[in-house]
Amino acid sequence: MTMTEGSSKRAKLDTLVVHAGREDFDSLGVHTPPIDLSSTYPLLDPEAGTASLEAMARGGAPQGSAVYGRLHNPTVRRFEEALATLEGADDAVAFASGMAALTAVLLAARERGRHVVAVRPLYGGSDHLLTSGLLGNLATFVRADEVASALRPETALVIVETPANPTLDLIDIEDVVRQAGDVPVLVDSTFATPILQRPLAHGAAFSLHSATKAIGGHGDVVAGVVACSAEHAASLRRIRVATGAILHPLAGYLLHRGLQTLSIRVRAAQETARKLARRLVEHEAVLRVAYPELPGQDPHRLLGRQLHGPGCLVSFEVKGGFENARKLLSEVRLFTPAVSLGSNDSLIQHPASLTHRVVADEARVQGKIADGLVRLSIGLEDVDDLWDDLRRALDALG
Repeated sequence: MTMTEGSSKRAKLDTLVVHAGREDFDSLGVHTPPIDLSSTYPLLDPEAGTASLEAMARGGAPQGSAVYGRLHNPTVRRFEEALATLEGADDAVAFASGMAALTAVLLAARERGRHVVAVRPLYGGSDHLLTSGLLGNLATFVRADEVASALRPETALVIVETPANPTLDLIDIEDVVRQAGDVPVLVDSTFATPILQRPLAHGAAFSLHSATKAIGGHGDVVAGVVACSAEHAASLRRIRVATGAILHPLAGYLLHRGLQTLSIRVRAAQETARKLARRLVEHEAVLRVAYPELPGQDPHRLLGRQLHGPGCLVSFEVKGGFENARKLLSEVRLFTPAVSLGSNDSLIQHPASLTHRVVADEARVQGKIADGLVRLSIGLEDVDDLWDDLRRALDALG
């Protein structure tokens, strides 16, 4: 059976991850989401087709026929509806990648102005997109307490990432929103997922996820999604229609499937991450460990108020800098040296040479992205097996 709108509003998060986006299953007579792979749709009534096309070009829903796969897909739409439910948002818009999602928000912001204020550190790809000027935006990079002083009359957007990539710094969303005033705030909430953080509840206009990560959860899909108001969603859909950045329906199916186990995966991996972070603190080859619940790493007391758990990512700096960090990646056997995060298996990567290689040296220093910093994405393996792998690799550094 599927949930009614009233029951979905009363349901708890662990129930919503399983049932959200399934509202039409009874009428369809199905138990799992169907996959619509159509690239085009019949237009038996040309006038109705024209009306539907015009509605979608304005960012609305199809009126009858979906016309063409670049404009709308019902499998993707089910995932969007499910994600919006988890985020407590009016709507959500899915894209072919997280960077495509950010690009759409930046293009939509051009209606307000060219200037963007961004709090570092950010994911390296996001940082590079802003500094490149490819989209015509002018970016000012600041600390979280400098947002208000960086605003200009033409400021169209404020961007933050919390927990931040890769340092896991926590930013007070409500304080940034207060500083931003009437300027919309975008929060990249990829590390937290909707299980641990819902930025719109704290005043943000956009909650962005690289759905490639924990939302997909199995390392087999690339996608991005933005949860927001209905008005913002219409703007993003207009851009998606024009640029062709819609998510593939098979990816939409995989993401909708991934949502159903999201809460269980996040909480299980989080418990392992907690134990590994504490053990890493004690190892003599480790200079420092970044994990939100460790002493001194939540100065604004956001855990429990904004972030409902420290998450599944752990970063730490090894003694010996760049060379020892790279050596560590060659010594592990159970951790997979790879970019990305949020998969069922545990990953390890070196930000200075991979995800943040495109970030300017001075910006890496400013963002505390040291040459010896290593980032772990914790999966679902046994904690003792993971620790044995890490400890052996760390011992090999000498």
